[in-house]
Amino acid sequence: MFRGAVSTGTGRTADPGGRARSSVGVVHFVIMGCGRVGASLARALERAGHEVAVVDQDESAFRRLGTSFEGRTVTGVGFDRDTLRAAGIEDAYAFAAVSSGDNSNILAARVAREKFGVENVVARIYDPGRAEIYQRLGIPTVATVKWTSDQMLRRLLPQGHVPEYTDPSGHVVIAEMPISAAWVGHRLAEVEAATGGRLAYVTRLGDGFLPGADTVYQEGDLVHLALLREDLATAERVLDGPPPTH
Repeated sequence: MFRGAVSTGTGRTADPGGRARSSVGVVHFVIMGCGRVGASLARALERAGHEVAVVDQDESAFRRLGTSFEGRTVTGVGFDRDTLRAAGIEDAYAFAAVSSGDNSNILAARVAREKFGVENVVARIYDPGRAEIYQRLGIPTVATVKWTSDQMLRRLLPQGHVPEYTDPSGHVVIAEMPISAAWVGHRLAEVEAATGGRLAYVTRLGDGFLPGADTVYQEGDLVHLALLREDLATAERVLDGPPPTH
């Protein structure tokens, strides 16, 4: 179990029963904001077998989680360090800021990343014009006008395990792949060579484009790769480390 102060919810260990597990094993997620989006995300992660803590200033908001939710709820300000500690941020695999305020979301995301060292952080934004600023800070964002729970899940979990597209046969997928910072400055053609996949497109500062032969991977780029489903796990392992040397 994760460390943290007692809160209003019920802590949960790994479920030996029915919930499906993701390839990352059972890990802990902290979600700030228990509106429609936050509640949906919390339930989805719990169904996948993970531990979840939800933070909201309004205790009544936790009713959106439903009576079957077994995770932890913490009433408080989402960017307050004591509140985050109570939610188990020190043991969190990922943090999602999905409250109704852009400023609160980005502040909480930065606290989780910079003060507690949480690597997998994502913030929801209402003003798409701020996306470039946030992305330069290394905080992936999801604009509310494009919102789906799957978009957030793809930024919190290893991306190959939530494919964006699967062909009718189920053999080929397009997935947004997480890439180690060690690849920054390397040509994206090297990604293809190392994984055996094909680059479908790249999202940079909120804009999608088709990469050329000399396109270089930049920090904050979201790389969407087409490859065989059976090769997803291998590709993730390759991209999680530095580029291979020849």
